[in-house]
Amino acid sequence: MLEISEKTNLLEQKSYKYSLQDVAEPNLYRDIYPYSDVPRVAFNHRRVPIGMPREIWITDTSFRDGQQSVEPYTVEQIVELFKMLSRLGGPYGIIRQTEFFVYSEKDRRAIEKCQELGLKFPEITTWIRASREDFRLVRDLGIRETGILVSCSDYHIFKKMKMTRRQCMDHYLAAVSDAFEAGVMPRCHLEDVTRADFYGFVVPFVNELMQMSEDAGIPVKIRACDTMGYGVPYTEVALPRSVPGIIYGLQHYSDVPSEMLEWHGHNDFYKSVANATAAWLYGASAVNCSLLGIGERTGNIPLEAMVFEYASLRGSLDGMDTTAITDIANYFKHEMGYRVPPMTPFVGKNFNVTRAGIHADGLLKDQEIYNIFDTEKLLGRRPSVMISKTSGLAGIAYWINEYYELPPERAVDKHSKLVVNLKKWIDEEYEAGRQTAISPIELDEKIHAFGGI
Repeated sequence: MLEISEKTNLLEQKSYKYSLQDVAEPNLYRDIYPYSDVPRVAFNHRRVPIGMPREIWITDTSFRDGQQSVEPYTVEQIVELFKMLSRLGGPYGIIRQTEFFVYSEKDRRAIEKCQELGLKFPEITTWIRASREDFRLVRDLGIRETGILVSCSDYHIFKKMKMTRRQCMDHYLAAVSDAFEAGVMPRCHLEDVTRADFYGFVVPFVNELMQMSEDAGIPVKIRACDTMGYGVPYTEVALPRSVPGIIYGLQHYSDVPSEMLEWHGHNDFYKSVANATAAWLYGASAVNCSLLGIGERTGNIPLEAMVFEYASLRGSLDGMDTTAITDIANYFKHEMGYRVPPMTPFVGKNFNVTRAGIHADGLLKDQEIYNIFDTEKLLGRRPSVMISKTSGLAGIAYWINEYYELPPERAVDKHSKLVVNLKKWIDEEYEAGRQTAISPIELDEKIHAFGGI
């Protein structure tokens, strides 16, 4: 049967409707996931078209998935981070939503305190057990959307839940029906989608969800969860590891609209950001992230990374205040005692710090040579240098000018007598066996000993 596609506006063959394959034994994809060896990337050379949605945005899971992997946040900390998230996301809500637990009194108090702020963005959503009581709790809190876990790989269906695929699907569909009854919009978290039988379970299940949604007149959101970080962003990769294939398949074979489609990834194989970007490029409107990438095992998609991915793809920050990223990182460090790895992009202590003298020489002449962008404007952080045995005269001169905030007319250069004297002293330190960098306090004391600026 031929019909005009609403997605492409082209005459296309009507998509084949996949039926549930209720297998007797689990499909664990042992050729791809041997467990005793490194997971393998299989190619089938099938391409799917790029289909960037008209609108893309970021959702946050810092207070849910992120909070599961660190010491629980206090109500006050959640409220402060929520305010900074709102500031970062800007007036157009590029950071569209953030999700909370609702189980404890503290969880509910945090939600109420954030609601009292009256901020439009990010919208507060929740994550709950799929029970009628929890759906009613969400409704009574005045929250319109909640996430529910719908594990979809045979690893979970057979090994964890001890069910067949049919039993599992019926169980999930009953939970969604309970959400509809409570008047709550369900967000179905397809856990472990990158190890699931995509056409044997995922697509038939999502087809049922879309039909239920149409019958009830209540939207259902689909969150594709790369729970173990197995997804890969390359084109022509075979399912179940293909991020483009998963996103395209959910749209093309299950008719999930872009605005109802979300990607949630982990960083076990260093691919969380690349996979999230691929999800945007191939049709998902939302990518789900956490602040500083804090999350289970190696962490979630770093929210701050996707802020800059958004700007790279759209050519604009669209009102996002990226200086909030530095304030968030400082809050985690100083108020919450969280140690941010120093080389972490955008938020680490050393992300725009150089030790190499040749790099410092470039910074001294024009910081654009060795700085990724205007980090002072976008993050409130000027590029800096760390003084060590490789800093050279240029590095010392740059450090002095930055540390003392010297105006151009007072700035020193690498031929300054003070710089030459400092270089001689630094060389002597390392010739005597020193291994560590020179601290700002040591440099300040030595500069004063040499007569000051």
